Amino acid sequence: MGDATSSYKLSWRDGSDPEVFFICGFGSGFVPFGPGTWGSLLAVAIWWFALSPLSLVVQLLLIAGVYLLGSWATGRVQKRYGIVDDGAIVVDEFVGQWLALLALPLELVWVAAGFALFRLFDIWKPGPIRWLERNLGGAQGVMADDVLAGIAAAAVLQVTFHSFF
Repeated sequence: MGDATSSYKLSWRDGSDPEVFFICGFGSGFVPFGPGTWGSLLAVAIWWFALSPLSLVVQLLLIAGVYLLGSWATGRVQKRYGIVDDGAIVVDEFVGQWLALLALPLELVWVAAGFALFRLFDIWKPGPIRWLERNLGGAQGVMADDVLAGIAAAAVLQVTFHSFF
């Protein structure tokens, strides 16, 4: 642990802390290569089996709840471990990925497109997505860019779906 400029990295050894385990995507964020992608894949699986059968309103309420809980827990972990935006933190990918998948048909092609578009916007970070990442601090800086990446992916998917299908 250390101050906000420390080079401390969250890892499996920190997973016994329930807040770390939660914000690190139940361990998916501890994968040493591509933790955001692994977190997004787990989020897709959770959406497929647990969220997709729920109404749009219930999904939105759950996403908002995870956003609020994730922001709170991320802020606490940032202070406790002296970190800023550790790569292992993937609760933001869960929220963004779920937003991207909202109101899509439960069909593999659409879910794969939702996964791919969210990852594209999250990695590429065009315009306002990059601005949010660079200009918001603390837990909101971790969470907000993924929310906007998820909304951007959802917009592209919904326009495509409703225009052509």
